[in-house]
Amino acid sequence: MKKMVLVLVAMLGVVLAAGPAFAHVSVDPSEANQGGYDTLTFKVPNEKDDASTVQVEVEIPTDEPIASVSVQPVPGWTATVTKTPLSSPVETDDGQVSEAVSKITWSGGEIQPGQFQQFPVSMGPLPKADEIVFKTLQTYSDGDVVRWIEVTPASGEEPANPAPVVALGKVAEGADHHAATADTEAAASSDDHDDSSSDTLAIVAIVVAALGVILGGVALARTGRSKMT
Repeated sequence: MKKMVLVLVAMLGVVLAAGPAFAHVSVDPSEANQGGYDTLTFKVPNEKDDASTVQVEVEIPTDEPIASVSVQPVPGWTATVTKTPLSSPVETDDGQVSEAVSKITWSGGEIQPGQFQQFPVSMGPLPKADEIVFKTLQTYSDGDVVRWIEVTPASGEEPANPAPVVALGKVAEGADHHAATADTEAAASSDDHDDSSSDTLAIVAIVVAALGVILGGVALARTGRSKMT
């Protein structure tokens, strides 16, 4: 019976250890409005037990360039902004833009095991496209680089290393882009809270199920022992 309990406890440990595997680099909000301005926050969890995240690189697509991109300072981290010349200048309210941000690199900080860091970026006007894919590279202190660059296929099955994606919706003609942006941010905040609650409930359910297996195994062992006596 003791051996059975030890095996079941080990199984529980495996289940609990598998919990953080659900985490990956993401962006919030996951939905925004075409032509609007938004503050997009990249959430980077550390998925290793023996190494820290020391660099994060986020690519900003330039096929439909975003004219205005600015980073919010993150304590302990240095943000390096890379710009790329545009083949065709973009007209904005402030005049003509001939280059656009193509990559943001955060370095100098450290995301330790069991921790995560958020990197806010304000950008706009967002392109008139269905979505923006932000391919991201996460570098660890042991030299390992995780490439969050895979695009989810039409089937909807999430790949092993999905890139952060923001779905873009159209705003009705004549609507206030700033008001629409505020509504999007409020909805995204609510969705993020719901997602966090769902993740917590899922982990609790796994733990409860595993404990049920352990208790069931113990009860079964006791029953068999009673019959033998």
